[in-house]
Amino acid sequence: MNTVLSTPVPLTDPIPLERLRTPDGFDGRAGSNRARTDVVCQLAASNDLEAVRAWLAEFHDSPQTLRNYRKEAERLLLWALLERGKPLSSLTREDCLLYETFLADPQPRNRWCGPRVPRFNPQWRPFLGPLQPTSRKQALLIINSLFSYLVKAGYLAGNPLSLARRRGRNTQPLREIERFLEHDQWQVLLTTVEELPRETERDYQHYARARYLVALLYLLGPRVSEVAEHTMGSFVRVRDRWWWQVIGKGRKEARVPVNQDMLNALSDYRRFYGLPTLPAPEESTPLVMNLKGTSGIGDNMIYRIVKDLVTKAADRLATTDTYQADKLRRASTHWFRHTSITHQADAGIDIQFLQRNARHARIDTTGLYLHAEEKDWHEAMERHRLKE
Repeated sequence: MNTVLSTPVPLTDPIPLERLRTPDGFDGRAGSNRARTDVVCQLAASNDLEAVRAWLAEFHDSPQTLRNYRKEAERLLLWALLERGKPLSSLTREDCLLYETFLADPQPRNRWCGPRVPRFNPQWRPFLGPLQPTSRKQALLIINSLFSYLVKAGYLAGNPLSLARRRGRNTQPLREIERFLEHDQWQVLLTTVEELPRETERDYQHYARARYLVALLYLLGPRVSEVAEHTMGSFVRVRDRWWWQVIGKGRKEARVPVNQDMLNALSDYRRFYGLPTLPAPEESTPLVMNLKGTSGIGDNMIYRIVKDLVTKAADRLATTDTYQADKLRRASTHWFRHTSITHQADAGIDIQFLQRNARHARIDTTGLYLHAEEKDWHEAMERHRLKE
């Protein structure tokens, strides 16, 4: 299939959504997939850009989700204009198939791919490079959500992605469940944290925060946005047991047990800042604070702290095991959530409790973290020898 522009668009390079101004004829006011004029639209949007912004506004209370969704909507909108020469509201099922192919190899590369720089840097591009299968699947799920929303709102007549051939619901890319740290990698990371410098007051502040943050991510298995958005008041005591009361994905409320290791880490961190050992009900102190202890930190800073720690740990591991070091170097904050769930499964925690800790809607999602059978399978194959 060919991705030649059907009509020239006076936009030569991708630009961030905030600065995008679609030219007349390409703004979607007359898009071929716009809803009939007799359908009442629930949005005030008169063009595609306004409609996309209305959808994104639904996620204003979840910064990480907002960034991810903006990224995928932005990519699709720019691709429609630059590569297909049409507005988003004129995209067809055939266009969506072309876009899926494009995600695997964004071409021309110098137009679409660039280094990791701030959004308004002249070198900014929508992609760092081709997307892996898992990332492509995630992108299409997000775009499907966008189209479904606009159809439900009465802005679009139909969702071109809804025609996609349904693949098996229980299929899961192997890579998805490999994004966790092995136990030996985890121990190297813990050693790295304990050996952080503590000569100056700032060093010690960084060490105390890193130590607590690692415990928080590992023992509670939160999403990074949940860490950034919650306060110390989310720790609650019910019937003399401590719980972490979290508002998570989809604004669903849940409780996760706080074990003694987590309680100790929390108490140590609070004592470091001169706070009472345990939180008060509805306490407004941020869950993780800046070094001075004056305000909370965002998910971007949490990501940077984690990347610094795993890079240091990988450098340490590289002297003995380059393969494991390379894997460790790729780890991000979400890997800690996968690591938490995987290690809980390894510890023999019952799957019903595992599902509740992970806050998975489906138990078969939790089942992806059970690796005991793989171990037995592999050990059984050791009895199948080339020579007896």
